[in-house]
Amino acid sequence: MELQIALKKQFSSFTLDVDLTITQDEIGIFGPSGSGKSTLVSLIAGLEQPDSGTIRLNGETLYDQHTNCPTDKRRIGIIFQQPHLFPHLSVTDNLLYGFHRCAPEQRRIDFDSLVAMLQLGPLLERGVNKLSGGEKQRVAIGRAVLSNPRLLLMDEPLSALDDTLKFQIIAYLKATCERFKIPFVFISHSLVEMRMMTDRAAIISQGRISEICSTEALARQRMAESPVGYINILNLSNMTERSGLCAYNWNGGELLLSRNNRETSDGIFELSSKDIILFKNHPEAISARNLLECTVVGLFESGSKLGVELDCGHGRLVSEIVPDAARELGVEAGKTVYAAFKASAFRRLAATARTEDPVS
Repeated sequence: MELQIALKKQFSSFTLDVDLTITQDEIGIFGPSGSGKSTLVSLIAGLEQPDSGTIRLNGETLYDQHTNCPTDKRRIGIIFQQPHLFPHLSVTDNLLYGFHRCAPEQRRIDFDSLVAMLQLGPLLERGVNKLSGGEKQRVAIGRAVLSNPRLLLMDEPLSALDDTLKFQIIAYLKATCERFKIPFVFISHSLVEMRMMTDRAAIISQGRISEICSTEALARQRMAESPVGYINILNLSNMTERSGLCAYNWNGGELLLSRNNRETSDGIFELSSKDIILFKNHPEAISARNLLECTVVGLFESGSKLGVELDCGHGRLVSEIVPDAARELGVEAGKTVYAAFKASAFRRLAATARTEDPVS
């Protein structure tokens, strides 16, 4: 995909002025509320018209001073914050709405395959008013995908969902776009959501793109200013109970989590850099249930903090310390340190992505 955007839009107290070329099949647009993310989506989709500029998708001009391609001709799908389903139609008819409006020669996504991917089979005959929030959003995803778009715009598609459900929906978004090879632009103000959806992001602030970088680099840059620090995202599996705790496999190693995770066999968890304590030598006794011997891979600055990247043998973690602590511990690349963190420090984000498991 190649998406070229050079446009301006003036509002009473805000100006959107964006010059951006996207050449990869997936990218995030990251920024705070009011930075211009949703306005940019509306302009790309043709829901609003720029004051000036150009929009080109794969060499085709969608907008310039002579051209304004209608929204329904752009073949751009949109998933909004709210599902916006048609209340008088069944789930099946909502799904087929975009499909029927797509030219037959452009219909490359099979209805049954999409229904299986999103686990919508049991819902097809229901009215949309009888669906849960997660079910409605899955139907909205399916409707957008069945329109066979050449680009999918996701405008804060998870913001109306609770934390547990939103990360389950991410599994469906990722799997669907990968399965049907749909390029996408994912818009969010959540850095964790952004990192789970894409590897690169354009940063927007006050109506302008300030930089394009990897989402990993973005997480490291913002570690010091974030109240939760850097978030380590871990895939854990094969839970067994042991001495009142939950023992999980982590790439062949083992981590101990608090017992409130005992109903989650496999899952995606977060662990804050703030919760990882470093020791120069093996401590004689500690209350934390996880103690790992690690090698320091490198350090990075983030405001007044230092991020310490650790090779823990079975995976990598990032801890954060202040410069004085780094000097006292002698932390530098190649050094051995011991990382400790409590069983209660983890937070479950979602069950491991398995699209055969329904989300309600």
